[in-house]
Order: sequence, then C-alpha cells, then structure tokens
Amino acid sequence: MGTCTTLGGRAWTPRYVVAIDQERCIGCGRCYKTCGRAVLALVEKPFAADDDEFGDRMGNKVMSVKDRDDCVGCEACARICAKKCYTHAPAA
Repeated sequence: MGTCTTLGGRAWTPRYVVAIDQERCIGCGRCYKTCGRAVLALVEKPFAADDDEFGDRMGNKVMSVKDRDDCVGCEACARICAKKCYTHAPAA
C-alpha cells in the first residue's frame, strides 16, 4: 500500500503502528480511547525485579499492540501520547 488521497485531493501516506516503547508508557489509556480500530490493549507491565521490591504488586499497566493488521495508519495514538512511546512506519 502506498500513497493515498484525502477527500480534498491531497496525497497522504499512512504510517502504521510498529511498536510501543513499554519502558516509556505510563498506561494512561489515552491512545486506547483514541483508537477506534481495537489495535491496542492494556497489559501488565513487565517487571524484572524481585517480588519483594515495590512495584511488582502494584498492577501497573502499559499499552501493547494487540492487532497490528487492523491499524489504518492515522497515527492518532501517537499524537495523543504524552510520552511519545509510538513508532510508526509506512507499509513495506
């Protein structure tokens, strides 16, 4: 898939979600609410420390890409993300 045309006749190249930096994500859910295509999902944040350290039992969530194939390339998720966690790219 290459360049598309907007309703106004301008060229536009969709850029699809490739990855989310889960180290930067704070799990606020703003991108999840913005995406109308069910591309994203909140998941438990990976935690590598010992069980005794604080943070493990906090239930922290981060965003992940659930269904990349349903992304339409609008980049609304990246524009709403305060932490700039998203990587997008045109279709290969």
